[in-house]
Amino acid sequence: MTHASMKALLEEIRQRLRHDVIQDACAELDGASDGGHHARTLPFDVSLSRPGFGDASSNAAFLLAGRLKMSPSDIARAISAKYNERNPLGGLVVRSVPHPSGHVNFEADWAQLSEIILSGAGLDTFGDSEIGGGTPVTVEHTSVNPNKALHIGHVRNIIIGDTVSRILRKSGHAVKVLNYVDDSGLQVADVVVGFRHLGFSMDPPPGKTFAQYCGDEIYVKTTQRYDSDPSLEGLRRDTLREIEDGSTEAAKLAGVITRRVLADQLQTCWRLSVYYDCLNFESHIIRSGMWGAVFDKLKDMNLVDLDRSGGKNDGCWVIRDAHGAGAGRGEDTGISDGSSGSSGSSNARAIRKESPPEENRDKVIVRSNGTATYIAKDIPYAAWKLGLVDDPFGYVRYDVEQPGGTTLWQTALGRSDGAMNFAGERVITVIDSRQSGLQRIVSDLMGRFKSSGSAYVHLAYESVTLSSDTARALGMETDKRQAHMSGRRGLYVDADSVYEELRKKAAAETLKRHPDMGDPDVARISRDISVGTIRYEMIKQDLDKVIAFDMERSLSLEGDTASYIQYAGARASRILEKAGREPPDAVDFGLLGGEDAEVALIRAIGSFEMAVEDAARNLSPKVVARYCHDLAVSFNAFYERSRVLGLDDPGLEDARLYLVRSFRFAVTRALGLVGISAPDVM
Repeated sequence: MTHASMKALLEEIRQRLRHDVIQDACAELDGASDGGHHARTLPFDVSLSRPGFGDASSNAAFLLAGRLKMSPSDIARAISAKYNERNPLGGLVVRSVPHPSGHVNFEADWAQLSEIILSGAGLDTFGDSEIGGGTPVTVEHTSVNPNKALHIGHVRNIIIGDTVSRILRKSGHAVKVLNYVDDSGLQVADVVVGFRHLGFSMDPPPGKTFAQYCGDEIYVKTTQRYDSDPSLEGLRRDTLREIEDGSTEAAKLAGVITRRVLADQLQTCWRLSVYYDCLNFESHIIRSGMWGAVFDKLKDMNLVDLDRSGGKNDGCWVIRDAHGAGAGRGEDTGISDGSSGSSGSSNARAIRKESPPEENRDKVIVRSNGTATYIAKDIPYAAWKLGLVDDPFGYVRYDVEQPGGTTLWQTALGRSDGAMNFAGERVITVIDSRQSGLQRIVSDLMGRFKSSGSAYVHLAYESVTLSSDTARALGMETDKRQAHMSGRRGLYVDADSVYEELRKKAAAETLKRHPDMGDPDVARISRDISVGTIRYEMIKQDLDKVIAFDMERSLSLEGDTASYIQYAGARASRILEKAGREPPDAVDFGLLGGEDAEVALIRAIGSFEMAVEDAARNLSPKVVARYCHDLAVSFNAFYERSRVLGLDDPGLEDARLYLVRSFRFAVTRALGLVGISAPDVM
């Protein structure tokens, strides 16, 4: 693969050092040493340098110091001398310069490197990497209980999962994206109880979607009735059992409800430019028979034991010492794992409190009465995602066409529109950090099944709160600095409300700046800004940090925001528009090395591929978000210091115009990788 990036420079240096430079330098320093062996086995690094230390740097001298019993400084001088001696004409390195500290630094030929980077930025493949090697990867994200509208806390999961999927595709992986639909869990049972037994109408009030109605009204008020009337708990359990049976009136009603809620949830996701390959229904997993096959495999591999201790788990099948397990995928307190629990498998998405350290860490997967616990749904589903069990499903197309050009499939039993395969060599499951306990168990079991500890990855993240100003603006009453959300108590703000508020603010600001702009353009730009704002706020932080979402701050044209990056792209578009012409295909790239701001911008553009690879290896959307911000900072510095148009030097003007256009290409592709559009006007 030819790298149209700074990686081309690093690869050339790495190959030259490995091929003969280190070997020759070692032989000259110590004639008795095995220079060839050092060159082959030395795990040296070549990376981009900090300003003032050349353009690239290697730590090879430090690693050789112990082997050669010499100072890194002396070795660095020898390596640099040999590199300069062997450096071919036409290479990307002008010269190597040893640093007194022992680093071996390299100065780039910016005329050649600029041409490689800036001409490559206009290609659709710019930033592509092949590190994935076509490996099939299955990513599961969203997986929100279909009893409510998506709230802003769910959106972090959705955007993380979607962005990771995009990054993995860009880095050469074959990615399939799944959305798990818990259509037979306890929270669905709560909504069914509300409609069947508490007199709620199936029609939402004006101005509310069905999903909003179910979450705001039915779910909240039904769970409040449980608190005031404990006798309803039996009705709740009976309803859950009927839903799991699949053939009852309650099950049919649950199917209608979950499909309507799911349709609203998908509309929200599509609005945020999030798309899927397959919807997996929990009811199909329960009825598929997969659990029996996986349970037999667990017993055959001695991964579960039948407890005969005489204690509380006597007669149960358990996973021994399941340290830290305590959570499924939902929000409710659910039904306990003990042998006196409800019949059938209990809520796979129910939150459980983690046991104190001194308590038994064994995890019950089958109760003494023979019924499976909630984890018995997650284990076969995980095995199916890894292709470790025969696929029992048929697949049919979803009944609404998904935007974005990707066909959306859904699981089915007993019918199929075609043979599909959604299994991966590696599985990444995006679930919040509260469920790390359960996910550790599943990950460990899948690692043993697959004989690979990295086959099943739980990508955890922390919660989203609202700033007090944003909470009040969206109708939540709070006297605290941050508002925490709870679906059970109705203390949340749905994602559509946040989007609409952002869209209105963006439209008003756009009209203020462009009073003559037509409504279609205002609508397009305000959508791009509002979606960009939401997506960027969800990925710019480390995953282990709580997000405090603030509407006003996130729309700022200054600082670390999507609007700041989009505005840099719009600035570039304005320059190109004022020029009234395209730069010629062939410009003198050697004219661009005269100012530090020019070199810094070219270097930033050329770092895209490395950002993609870093993000893919670490499953870190923040890496690309940070790249986008740094790219915009570099362009704005160039914009402030370097004139582009009206120069007395036509050659320099063409070269700088080419640079601006290349930046515009790069920022569009980089933002696109995180699902954000780059409008021409802000």
